[in-house]
Amino acid sequence: MKENIYDTPSFFEKYSEMLRSKQGLKGAGEWPALEKMLPDFSGKRVLDLGCGYGWHCQYAASKGATKVIGIDLSEKMLQEAAQLNNSDVIEYYQSGIEDFDYPNESFDVVISSLALHYIENLDEIFQRIYRTLLPGGMLIFTIEHPIFTAYGSEDWFYNEDGVPLHWPVDHYFTEGYRETRFLGEKVIKYHHTLTTLLQGLIQNGFTIKDVMEPQPTEEMLQTIPGMKEELRRPMMIILSALKN
Repeated sequence: MKENIYDTPSFFEKYSEMLRSKQGLKGAGEWPALEKMLPDFSGKRVLDLGCGYGWHCQYAASKGATKVIGIDLSEKMLQEAAQLNNSDVIEYYQSGIEDFDYPNESFDVVISSLALHYIENLDEIFQRIYRTLLPGGMLIFTIEHPIFTAYGSEDWFYNEDGVPLHWPVDHYFTEGYRETRFLGEKVIKYHHTLTTLLQGLIQNGFTIKDVMEPQPTEEMLQTIPGMKEELRRPMMIILSALKN
């Protein structure tokens, strides 16, 4: 199932008010961890799957990438990307991750930020990414953590006073369709186990290079209300892998 809720005006308006929409990479809680895991972009050809506002595309371009392709299913996202993160080396295309043609051995780096949990068949996408990477090329992506997505609600269990009691983890090995709420709207995502993520890379020829479950920085803990709750369970995982 392919969903394009980001072009729904009410949803996009709320998304545009998020910190990561207004401040870019500085407003993304995972950025300090992700930046440390990124490769040297100098002279590289980069593909960004689900590029959104194009923040990662612009970062790659600013670090010396010679060609950056950003794809996203959302027309509104790409309009923002063209205005906020424009560069002579960046090209944006409207396409679903499943629909891109993935030309053989065309990119040195493939990146994806919080987009692959919208994909039902990750194994097929890993195959296509492997095909489009040059030998020795890198895939690096963030995805919602299996602990975060397992139950489906993506919310705490609260007591009668509205205090978070615990994070529900259930139906972990039942992969696939999850219906949740994000910014007050119904959103369809797909739950994948940790085994599916790691073995999906290994079985498709990748060598896993690094794994990180990002935590809030000390500054975020001190300045953003409710951020301390993020230390109680992982919200996302970052994986990087090399094409053999």
